[in-house]
Amino acid sequence: MKRLDKIYLGTNTKMYKTIKDSVDFISDLQEYTRDLSRNDLELFVLPSYTALDGVRLKANPALLRYGSQNISWADEGQFTGEISPIMLKETGASIVMIGHSERRHIFRETLSEIHQKVKCGLEHGFTVLLCVGETGQEKEQNIADEILRIQLKTAFHGIEKENAKNIWIAYEPVWAIGVGGTPATKEYASEKHMVLKRTLEEMFGKEMGEAIPVLYGGSVNAGNAEDLIAMEGIDGLFIGRSAWNAAAFNDLIRKSVQTWKTKGV
Repeated sequence: MKRLDKIYLGTNTKMYKTIKDSVDFISDLQEYTRDLSRNDLELFVLPSYTALDGVRLKANPALLRYGSQNISWADEGQFTGEISPIMLKETGASIVMIGHSERRHIFRETLSEIHQKVKCGLEHGFTVLLCVGETGQEKEQNIADEILRIQLKTAFHGIEKENAKNIWIAYEPVWAIGVGGTPATKEYASEKHMVLKRTLEEMFGKEMGEAIPVLYGGSVNAGNAEDLIAMEGIDGLFIGRSAWNAAAFNDLIRKSVQTWKTKGV
């Protein structure tokens, strides 16, 4: 499988950084990585809702993209506590993450709700980052491939093929993320990425399907990032707490970009 034109590296800061923390993080990250060609790198950050407008004032679109950790499926309405695509557009966000495992398993978002959010995000011109992944029990039951295919097929049901250019995938096995997560082996991660890529090709056609970046997320750190990037089917990394210090993230980015440049050569 051919390598994509660039590597995709990003982080979701979850519910950790304040507005000031987020703005400082974005500013530092841009300065650290300014010399890296964006022809080789797509760098992105998903801060908290409250930080989005502050980030808008500091983010340089030539260096970094930013977006939201969630989205409502409705433009407006009686949905207390939700945030609409119209509101997100005002912040300059260009990416919306949908279907994170914490949304699925803690907040009980259904496959149908995730589908509605995907449809809404694409209709409003956002890049949709869909998170998928199997639980530890589903892995033990040897049904991970089926679960991943269901999550993709339900999320993108009825989505027109031309929307493929605005779709990213993050594979995050539920058992591998969080404080107590155990990283997947590079072989296991590559195997599941290939399942996802074949499914995307089924849905959007070979050319458009294989152009959709599939990122690995799940206890990614400086010790395993390069090995993961070197594997077939892994187009980038979606990183948690290992990326929340800008200097440390910069080191990881540089090592990952270098590995990616030699991938398949």
